[in-house]
Amino acid sequence: MKSSRLFTGVGVSPGIAVGPLYLLGTDLPDVSHRAISEDQVEEEIARLHGAVERVRQQLEELKDRTKTLAGPEEAKIFSAQIAMLEDQEFLGDIERLVSENQLTAERAFEFKVLEVRAVWARSSSATLRQRVADLVGIQIRVLRALIGGETDEVLNENGAPPVIVLARELTPGLTVQLQKDQVVGIASERGTRTAHAAILARSLGIPCVMGLVGCMDEVQSGATAILDGTLGTVLLDPSDVEIRNAHRREGHRLEMARELDAVLEQPSVTSDGTAVSLWANVDLPEEVEVAHDNGASGVGLLRTEFLVIGRTELPGEVEQAEFFERVGKRFAPYPVVVRSYDLGGDKFPAAFHAEREANPFLGWRAIRVCLDEPDVFRTQIRAMLRARATADVRLMLPLVTEVEEVIRTREMVGEAAAELKAEGLEFGEDLPVGVMIETPAAAALVDELAELSDFLSVGTNDLTQYMLAVDRGNARLADRFNSLHPAVVRSLKQIVDGGRRAGLDVSVCGEMASEPIPLVLLIGLGFRVMSVSPASLPLVRWLVRRLDIEGAESAASAALKARSGAEVASLLEDYAAERIDLALLGLGRLPTD
Repeated sequence: MKSSRLFTGVGVSPGIAVGPLYLLGTDLPDVSHRAISEDQVEEEIARLHGAVERVRQQLEELKDRTKTLAGPEEAKIFSAQIAMLEDQEFLGDIERLVSENQLTAERAFEFKVLEVRAVWARSSSATLRQRVADLVGIQIRVLRALIGGETDEVLNENGAPPVIVLARELTPGLTVQLQKDQVVGIASERGTRTAHAAILARSLGIPCVMGLVGCMDEVQSGATAILDGTLGTVLLDPSDVEIRNAHRREGHRLEMARELDAVLEQPSVTSDGTAVSLWANVDLPEEVEVAHDNGASGVGLLRTEFLVIGRTELPGEVEQAEFFERVGKRFAPYPVVVRSYDLGGDKFPAAFHAEREANPFLGWRAIRVCLDEPDVFRTQIRAMLRARATADVRLMLPLVTEVEEVIRTREMVGEAAAELKAEGLEFGEDLPVGVMIETPAAAALVDELAELSDFLSVGTNDLTQYMLAVDRGNARLADRFNSLHPAVVRSLKQIVDGGRRAGLDVSVCGEMASEPIPLVLLIGLGFRVMSVSPASLPLVRWLVRRLDIEGAESAASAALKARSGAEVASLLEDYAAERIDLALLGLGRLPTD
């Protein structure tokens, strides 16, 4: 989005950078469409393998460089790219294009990559869509190895002032080559927070913004800009006042970082001594260590969709059990709450052949898919039971709207346990089953659901979406997606009270739990377990230690009587401002004129 001089995208690596823009060309090489003769086929296939091998060696070098600069987990990004180049089916298809269609090696490689890119780009899998950038990076490298030219356009001018690099798309290979003494910030038109280039930017400590659609056509190299990797903005031609404000905000951010480092080993208790458990939401295996290192007391939401996204076959029972057990043992003696497949909406994998729906987020998804596909669900339940033998693994059901869904799940757990016992396999018989409260129906039925559940968890993102009938992914409705809306606030109170009546813990695993002002509300309403992204754990711990129960309860009580989201926010901010230096949190935007 663009407003005057301000471009808004997605902040993917925190920090503020001020400097001249450098527009980086990452266009694909032009490939000739000439044909080859039959007697040139072997030569072209040899050229193909030679180029692939040279690129594989380049990626190995980048992998080693990344391991040194960013760490072993980030280096695995290049292992995935190397695996693509070593895929015999992929290379075999290219060889056939050369031999059967008499295409040059570069033309055949381009043809096959474009075919794969088209499939991935249209995929409902966010993971596959994000890997398109990796594929483009490989495409550029191999084509340049075949045609000639530099592998990447990198900055080489010694003594030049540090710049903010702007590209159409950032590949991991390009990102890791950017030197911090040459580059103070990076931005791209494409990409999301979970793109591999974004992960590398965070690890390298370079502020980064992605999703700046159309930005390159609107700016010129050399123009001064302020890049804010926290807010996700790029401000062109800033005034002296705006530059001073930017440096002040960066100073606050660095001070905040020091504060967070200081509380990492301290207990998560309010200033008046009330404990608030901090758990982690884990999307991908590589986040497990980050969550552990940031002090998570368990996993409140272990998503399982990554196990199936991008695969043509569903994972087996043993594979899932080993993964659940591995995560469970890493966090022992704390619990790991595994959410059953939340498929549907925008997350149907290739292994499912679901019909396109007009309203997928109101359609066949989550627990509905699991119960309608009992063989798939049973495999996952059996895997959790087997992991339960050695780890505190628990099952959580997403998008519940009826008590029958919980009853049927409990029956399936019992049936699966009986099967495992008959087969003589080791398992844990007492698998706890909980409900994710994320629909108005579940909130209204909280007492009935609590009677059938071992625990409850609130998914505030979807609860807000469904409560307000607002698509949280629709940019035009962004200002209407408000988790502090009075209807959401009162629903949260209803849920936590329902859990208390049943003697159950009620956790929160949505974005609200990691945001300063909403966190005041949640603690004031009575929530004592927060599950947040691994990166947010230090901030939430810091915030918890500055709040007091009596004051938070008073602010929440007033919020329950408010008539608008703005009024709720104002009441909570008044409380927070007395206890927290809001400037340290970077609340508020830089002036734009």
